[in-house]
Amino acid sequence: MNLLVRFANRLSILFRSRRFRSELDEEMAFHRAEMEKEMIAGGMSPEEAHYAAMRQFGNNEKLRQQSHEVVVLRGETVAQDLRFALRQWAKNSGFAFTSILILSLGMCASISIFGFVDAALIKPLPYPQPDRLAFVTESAAMFPRANISYPDFLDWRKQNKAFSSLDVFRSEGFLFQTPSGAEPIEAARVSDGFFHSLGITPLLGRDFHKGEDLPEAPNTVMLTYATWQNRFGGRPSVVGESVSLSGVPYTIIDVLPATFQFAPRGGAEFWANLHPVDSCSKRRSCHDLDGIGRLKDGISMDAARAEMKGIARQLELQYPTDNRDQGAFVGPLAEIIVQDVRPILLVLLSGAGLLLLIACVNVSSLLLVRSESRKREIAVRSALGASRLRLIRQFTIEGVVLVVAGLVLGVLAADLSMQLLTRLITKDMMDYMPYLAGLGLNLHVWMFTFLISGLSTVLFSITPLLRLPLSHIKKGLVENDRGHAGTAWRRFGANLAAAELAIAVVLLVGAGLLGKSFYRLLRVDIGFEPDHLATVQLAVSDTAYPKDEQEEELGRKIIDRVSRLPGVISAGLTSKLPVSENGNTWWIRVVGHPSNGEHNEVNYREVSTAFFTTLHAKLLRGRYFTEADDASKPRVLIINEALAKKYFPGEDPLGHKIGNNTLTPDSIAEVVGIVSDVRDGSLDSEVWPAIYEPFNQSPDTYYSLVVRTSQSAGSILPALVAAVHQVDRGIGTKDYATMRGKINGSPTAYMHRSAAWLVGGFAALALLLGVVGLYGVIAYSVSGRTREIGVRMALGAQRGSVYSLVMREAGWLTGIGLAIGLLSSVGASLLIRNLLFGVRAWDEATLGAVTVLLALSSLAASFFPARRAASVNPTDALRAE
Repeated sequence: MNLLVRFANRLSILFRSRRFRSELDEEMAFHRAEMEKEMIAGGMSPEEAHYAAMRQFGNNEKLRQQSHEVVVLRGETVAQDLRFALRQWAKNSGFAFTSILILSLGMCASISIFGFVDAALIKPLPYPQPDRLAFVTESAAMFPRANISYPDFLDWRKQNKAFSSLDVFRSEGFLFQTPSGAEPIEAARVSDGFFHSLGITPLLGRDFHKGEDLPEAPNTVMLTYATWQNRFGGRPSVVGESVSLSGVPYTIIDVLPATFQFAPRGGAEFWANLHPVDSCSKRRSCHDLDGIGRLKDGISMDAARAEMKGIARQLELQYPTDNRDQGAFVGPLAEIIVQDVRPILLVLLSGAGLLLLIACVNVSSLLLVRSESRKREIAVRSALGASRLRLIRQFTIEGVVLVVAGLVLGVLAADLSMQLLTRLITKDMMDYMPYLAGLGLNLHVWMFTFLISGLSTVLFSITPLLRLPLSHIKKGLVENDRGHAGTAWRRFGANLAAAELAIAVVLLVGAGLLGKSFYRLLRVDIGFEPDHLATVQLAVSDTAYPKDEQEEELGRKIIDRVSRLPGVISAGLTSKLPVSENGNTWWIRVVGHPSNGEHNEVNYREVSTAFFTTLHAKLLRGRYFTEADDASKPRVLIINEALAKKYFPGEDPLGHKIGNNTLTPDSIAEVVGIVSDVRDGSLDSEVWPAIYEPFNQSPDTYYSLVVRTSQSAGSILPALVAAVHQVDRGIGTKDYATMRGKINGSPTAYMHRSAAWLVGGFAALALLLGVVGLYGVIAYSVSGRTREIGVRMALGAQRGSVYSLVMREAGWLTGIGLAIGLLSSVGASLLIRNLLFGVRAWDEATLGAVTVLLALSSLAASFFPARRAASVNPTDALRAE
């Protein structure tokens, strides 16, 4: 039935078209006849009047086409142009394949990177009025965004007038009992209005009641949707049930929606009420909370920031010991969430945009070359009556066909690229980037795709017209009219080639700087030997080991059991692994040194006796800890070299005593050793002053096991976990990995590696396209100068001079592209200087390497046309035109 309808429609269009032509011819004949009568009446002969009327009316075929375009359905001529465009591309399949491939590569890069940019930087947070949400913390000299103490939070919430609600959260870890044993799980504790501030409505159950974050409130917890499904089978009856977390019963009150995400807390599975009964919650000097606030209507972020800083100054005056130099930080929650990935994504988007630009330039160059061979065709069509609008439409449809083909391949490749790039992100990192979940071809990505497709269509449509001005179209009928057009094309094509090379230089320099930065990042001095080190994170229940003596004894048993494994050289414990983050700090004061109440903030770590020997960290002076350094002995400390230089200039730290900022007696400990700086923070962060306390004097329930092996570190990991569970099946184990693997897979290394590889890939494609563009220009120039070269050789020119002639032209283009590219790359490098590590934005070695690489590539691109030119037979060349 559908076939019959389409056939009937086509017949109808055909008959209407024929009838229109017949009526149009009759109308035109009538008007010519009337004009002839008027001219005869004016004194002309019938023959003169006939030819004058014909001249007055002009080209009959052109008039028919113009009338046809105005009256007849446009779909018919558009379909004709489309079929013609498809025949053109099929006839020139090599050209079409090359153009589509180049265009699809540029579109793939730009669309896929834009997908990440959209997910991270453009899409709003999944909360009501997300622009009204602020991240609220304290600030200090070493931490621009420092945690809030619980007493300060109470004062901030009471005194501020800028926020309709102000709440806090903190990281938490629980032990969850499974059939296979205890499993450490990520969790969070939040104040009672936390989810109300975010605007999250429970899927099942209820929100926290007001006051449910007070010390006397019962323990309650919410489940994420994934936890509800995976650990509780998705049972609606789970609300109201009790669950044991680290041996403590909690009542489940809510299941959060499947769409809920909160990036600052990563992959928390349980959200418990804040229960301020620990010692830290009672001290204003103990900071372990972060805040979020919802601005009142009419209150700006700047106004809220100014108010909170004023409150912080008042608290500093009121509590000079604990709150000295403690300010306030208020910023948009969205910016805090993406602050680490924003510069990387913007750099990648810029690189992808440059690659798309160079791809479009390259395709435009190919279209210009092709347009030279179509001058006669267009001239004939114009002479037969084709209007300027008709020719523009023909080129537009050809451009649309080209772009659609490139778009289809580019979109498919971009979707695949986004999925592959997402899978390369580790689970731990993805927990802190939930906005990347479901990354794909959404509305924003499609809008961006159609935008660049439209711009590309316009560019490819007008490009051939630039070389075929219709006012001079009659020149195309002259067979040998190539001189002026060829010269103009060589100049224009040369400009495009130089632009391509300049863009390639910018990308190459950026890739070189990022690659060199990544190389140096992975080889930065970390203060220990990471190879042959295996690590496992351990979590112990407070209820199973409530006393320090029990925790200390458990640590000894774990080290003893693990040390007896085959292939283990030594083992140690630490409260925080090296090369993780600067944090878990302590305010110190040196006994006997003058103090003005300032906060001397240093990293604080608890380590076991063999920790430093296991790391192969160097002891500079003094001694390591011994098993005798337990709670029955005076407190001792080991400090790093950075602390010794900063707080003991010109004196020997050994024997000095250090305590907290108020020198309470139970905090004072003697310095017994100085070790070389072990990088506690990320690879690109500075080394902070640090103190190390014996695990036996300050045991904990959450720490990491570090083991040095004589074999592959990865191969011993299962045995380590089994050995720990032989000591106690209730010990939770997670994050078992090699130290080298943790360093290479750290967020800092991942970001630098991704930027280096992706920009490097863009640069390689840009270089390839630039060299191809240069080859095209030189090859066309040689073909256009065949007769000239033949004359030169006939007059005695040597092959060497022909090589020199061609290579000189390529050298000028390369030099111009290099000069513009190097100047532009220095400016562009300044924009990415915050992403560089140990490399200057104008690194001479990188600039020199790019110069040599481009020069050699250009030499190779121009050599083959030069050899072909030098092989020209003068006799054949003189007959060529």
